[in-house]
Amino acid sequence: MNTKVEIAGVELKNPVMTASGTFGSGAEYSEFMDLSLLGAVVTKGVANVPWPGNSTPRIAETCGGMLNAIGLQNPGMEVFCRRDIPFLKQYDTKIVVNVCGKTPEDYCQVVERLAQEPVDLLEINISCPNVKEGGIAFGQNPKSAEAITAAVKRVARQPVIMKLSPNVTDITEMARAVEAGGADAVSLINTITGMKIDVNRRTFALANRTGGLSGPAIKPVAVRMVYQVANAVKLPIIGMGGIATAEDALEFILAGATAVSVGTANFRNPCAGAEIAAGIEAYMKEQKVEDIRELIGAVK
Repeated sequence: MNTKVEIAGVELKNPVMTASGTFGSGAEYSEFMDLSLLGAVVTKGVANVPWPGNSTPRIAETCGGMLNAIGLQNPGMEVFCRRDIPFLKQYDTKIVVNVCGKTPEDYCQVVERLAQEPVDLLEINISCPNVKEGGIAFGQNPKSAEAITAAVKRVARQPVIMKLSPNVTDITEMARAVEAGGADAVSLINTITGMKIDVNRRTFALANRTGGLSGPAIKPVAVRMVYQVANAVKLPIIGMGGIATAEDALEFILAGATAVSVGTANFRNPCAGAEIAAGIEAYMKEQKVEDIRELIGAVK
């Protein structure tokens, strides 16, 4: 029985990855599970310089999920390369580095730095605000998305995954834009913009007022968008958004995702990713599926 999948020439032992921002760089979770059980670890966002993140409070629970406005707090690329890559190299899993920035130059600086490092794939977070365009995210404007993809591809040594924002009118337009820019794969969806108000304090639950909604509440939206993108572009897709069980993951795979990322579920169950990978294998045995590739995009 074959559970291996391929993303832009990189083979994963199984299709289960972590979602950026929910797993750090794996060190905390390694106390609970063997990271080698995962197809890949996707790191928290890495910028060219340290980012302090947003003011607190910056996390709030919601019905069926959570809101976060962390603001991509991270120690910067030099600390990441010195500390986190050597740690992850101890495990038999692929390393996917999530890259964030506020200008095209920021992204390219990180990508050029990572060209010298033993990482397997780059995931470019284009939900970051583009400071040169007045704060609109790179991923909300097709021309900006195509341009940032092309700029990153010019300097990247590793294959490039573009992470798409769901906060757009037409997700397929954004997918086609990054495909035109030369993307090797896409991942979707990032969080959906939401808000929570504390009625007792009569104020916003998050200091940032709005935050990114994740967790089971967004799964039906994410599955729909993955299906749409799978039928719009020829790129491999990494699906994410509310995956908590093997059944959830299989929905994304049947909709057209080659691999999946587990995010918010990690906070409730640190072993979620490994359990989902085992659950997919059990499903394949039960359904007599010899090769997981038989399931990818099987629902038309």
